[in-house]
Amino acid sequence: MTDIRNEPSHEAEAIGALLRDNYGMAGEITALPGEHDLNYRVRSASGEAFLLKLHAPGAPLELAMQMAVLDHLVRVAPDLPVSRTLPDMNGAAISTAHVRGERVARLLTWLPGEVWSRSAARGDESIETLGRLLGELDRSLESFNHPGAVRHYAWDIGRAGMHLENVGLIEDAERREASRVILNRFTTDVLPRLETCPRQIIHNDANDYNVLLDGEGCVSGLLDFGDMVETWRVIEIAVAGAYALIGTADPVETIGRLAAAYHAVNPISEVEAELIFDLVCTRYAVSMCMAARQIRDNPENTYLLVSQDDVWRELQRLQRENRSIAIARIRDACGFAPIAHAPRVERWLERNAHAFSPVVRPVVAKPTVLALDLTAHGPDAQAWASLDAAGAEALVDQRVAEHGADFAIGLYGEDRVIYKGDAFETASPGARRTVHLGVDIFAPAHEPVHAPFSGKVAFIYDDAVPFGFGPTVLLEHQTDGGDVFWTLYGHLSRESVAKLSIGQAIAAGVAFCAFGAASENGNWSPHLHFQIVTDHLGLEARMHGVGVRNHWQVWRAISPDPSVILGYSVPASVIVARDKAFLVRERHRRIGRSLSIAYSDAPLKIVGGEGTYLIDEDGTRWLDMVNNVCHVGHCHPRVVKAAQTQAARLNTNSRYLHDSLVEYSRRLAALFPDPLNVCFFVNSGSEANDLAIRLARAYTGNRDIITVDHAYHGHLSSLIDVSPYKFAGKGGEGRPAHVRVAEMPDLYRGRFRYGDEHAGREYADDVRSQMAALAAEGRRPALFFSEGILGTGGQLTLPAGYLKEAYAHVRAAGGLCLADEVQVGFGRVGSHMWAHETQGVVPDIVTMGKPIGNGHPMAAVVTTEAVAAAFANGMEYFNTFGGNPVSAEIGLAVLDVIRDERLMHHCHVVGDRLMDGARELAKRHPIIGDVRGHGLFNGIELVRDRETLEPAAGELELVIAQMKQRHRILLSSEGPHHNVLKIKPPAPFSTEDCDYFLNALDDTLATLSY
Repeated sequence: MTDIRNEPSHEAEAIGALLRDNYGMAGEITALPGEHDLNYRVRSASGEAFLLKLHAPGAPLELAMQMAVLDHLVRVAPDLPVSRTLPDMNGAAISTAHVRGERVARLLTWLPGEVWSRSAARGDESIETLGRLLGELDRSLESFNHPGAVRHYAWDIGRAGMHLENVGLIEDAERREASRVILNRFTTDVLPRLETCPRQIIHNDANDYNVLLDGEGCVSGLLDFGDMVETWRVIEIAVAGAYALIGTADPVETIGRLAAAYHAVNPISEVEAELIFDLVCTRYAVSMCMAARQIRDNPENTYLLVSQDDVWRELQRLQRENRSIAIARIRDACGFAPIAHAPRVERWLERNAHAFSPVVRPVVAKPTVLALDLTAHGPDAQAWASLDAAGAEALVDQRVAEHGADFAIGLYGEDRVIYKGDAFETASPGARRTVHLGVDIFAPAHEPVHAPFSGKVAFIYDDAVPFGFGPTVLLEHQTDGGDVFWTLYGHLSRESVAKLSIGQAIAAGVAFCAFGAASENGNWSPHLHFQIVTDHLGLEARMHGVGVRNHWQVWRAISPDPSVILGYSVPASVIVARDKAFLVRERHRRIGRSLSIAYSDAPLKIVGGEGTYLIDEDGTRWLDMVNNVCHVGHCHPRVVKAAQTQAARLNTNSRYLHDSLVEYSRRLAALFPDPLNVCFFVNSGSEANDLAIRLARAYTGNRDIITVDHAYHGHLSSLIDVSPYKFAGKGGEGRPAHVRVAEMPDLYRGRFRYGDEHAGREYADDVRSQMAALAAEGRRPALFFSEGILGTGGQLTLPAGYLKEAYAHVRAAGGLCLADEVQVGFGRVGSHMWAHETQGVVPDIVTMGKPIGNGHPMAAVVTTEAVAAAFANGMEYFNTFGGNPVSAEIGLAVLDVIRDERLMHHCHVVGDRLMDGARELAKRHPIIGDVRGHGLFNGIELVRDRETLEPAAGELELVIAQMKQRHRILLSSEGPHHNVLKIKPPAPFSTEDCDYFLNALDDTLATLSY
């Protein structure tokens, strides 16, 4: 930018007069860059900024188009961050100015932010917000038409072929040839496909001087609609991508991120996604041709030279990329299959696998196969790293003999460190190819190789370099639907490959080549590298045998798992570990988005657990204070052993007799008083509560349910109906007619509070009122739902006598009473095995889940013989997995651990210590309003004012984040106001864990401003 005072004095005076006479404005004027127009920032005396544009004469239709589009966007997309036209004092949108000749003047609102090219904040968020903005803009422009946009415009890369005549003007020979190749490809390959894509008016110039970023790196404005043109929509992405990738570490990733963000708000087609890479290259070629022509015609205009070095540098980077991989990555970023036909090939292979011939040793019907671990963490890792080919062959032979195997294999998907040298580098710094794309089959040299199904020899190459593929063959195959793919055979013998010729037909089962010795196979222990190829990337028999871990979803499509062809009795592949960003992306694509992610701003990738700790991918141990599911501790060895032992012996359904099921039902029922002695086994707490409703309705003949306000009892439709936490919340449909909601007995902020000795009876009176309301309508209750401690209500302990009084009202009206122990059962409350026992009641039905299996999906319902008998009405009850032998053994192991490790007493002692400590903290931190709970099911409610009880939800959110970030403690919030710190750790939570938590909480609360 240039201070206007550095411009000729007559220009400054003319601009000042224009602002004064036409807009009644004066202020500081700063010149801005521009190719054709004169642009100025005007800052008034009040500090408000404006953009003054003085348009060059001679293009009235284009100027009218720029004015019309802003008017259009005001109407259809008023929230888009684009400038708005400001009328002059006469209400006119334009006026005449005399600066370097006669020009048309417009005054526009100023958009805040720094231009992309100068912003230090630009990053991934910049790319994504730009993509979303352009997607929203183009969606808004679908309904915009203007004759000014229908033009033969040189900057429309949809007309790139016109620049072939200017290629000769590019002085540098390398740049000239690169541009010629790109433009020829555009005319022969790109344009015919582009012509099938949607057309509309686009902005066409989201360059690094037209895009503004705020301090966080998000796009805050888009400038200059002077390059708008009616063309193919996808060109918008390509133009923006050509600028957005400048200086980024991975240009293809940048293009893909931009395209994905655009696609998320304005979906593009697969063809459009495939054309973006070539169109970005085309934009660069057009830019070089335009610059060469304009510099010839106007050599003094240095603006034309601003980006040409950048253009060439970035084009060179793109040319170093494998074009097919780049296109596949962009397709993947947009949510399309990276290789369009790869899923069809994989389905064909799955359907026809029964007919495939063995690749090696077809005479062995069911070979014994040893899977080797060739990773850096395998048992023989040091040996693999140090042995030569002969030593490696001897080690393989030794391992095969030890295991009595016919041969050994190396696995698909292994991330190996043995691939060294420049050959495994990619165009992106640090992105090495290390993940194995095939299956290695180890056998002696000259072992025959058989075709698994018919094909023909497509490519042959001798990769005669150390640690290369050696002689390599690709056989071409075709599915029933006409999709072509290949099978790759590497490390072959030269003698066997020499007998093959391109186009030669190979029948299924034929031995067409053989394993090579180390002297000819790239200096490896003799083995066959067997790989499926859906796209040879233009490399033919030079095809890569290892891919990039960070792009595995693309490489996996290029070379799918060969296990489907080999059919071995051991796994021939492994799951490739991915980073958190990719896992989040895939969860959003493949798993319902309503499934939330804990700590979504900084999610954890958890790979292990031990006791009260979760362990992430880096080995960091996180104190888990919200996981009441793994009740006896993560990965408790007794529970793990019980699962492993029984799973290895038998797992089937409960229609067969099994000692474990009967013993478990006896042990579980023994934990309840009579008459609770009949068990039903299911797979989740939701299933248990759903079955309980069926039991109650069968017994009572009634339909209506009474539930406590803000309760949650499960995710099934029947349970959403009885969960105010869901049906009265976002996305809920309101209270169903068959459900009555009783007042939540909250002793801290409810109608009846701590110190009111009659609070239990007074809250239970509302249950009585619900019974009366039903009776007035001639209806009776089937079931009353309640937890012994209200979890989603905010970890609320019930007032003394509440359940006793409530149960009496329900039973008097003809209903049954259910204790939902899914969250709080199995000794967690410390004083009793079940939370409802703290109220001195015996329910008619008890439901259990979560802690019952220590993470294994199982649940149970316990009820009376009378209720169970009423349910046996002729309709069989059967649950496929409920009560299976593995679940029964796991359930028994959990009960054993609770008993043998005295966990109920432990919860009592440590829970009291925790609550006593939290109450001491409350003396120093007035934000702690209430501490409550039983055993290790606790709530700490935060308030901004102990008198008004204003919830401190925002502060709690900060506390949870800080406890995670600074102290590696995992917590969450609960309650109607989201201001209750929820505490429910695994039962082995120790006194040391407790003290660590209290000290961390003290430290964290001390940092709050309240």
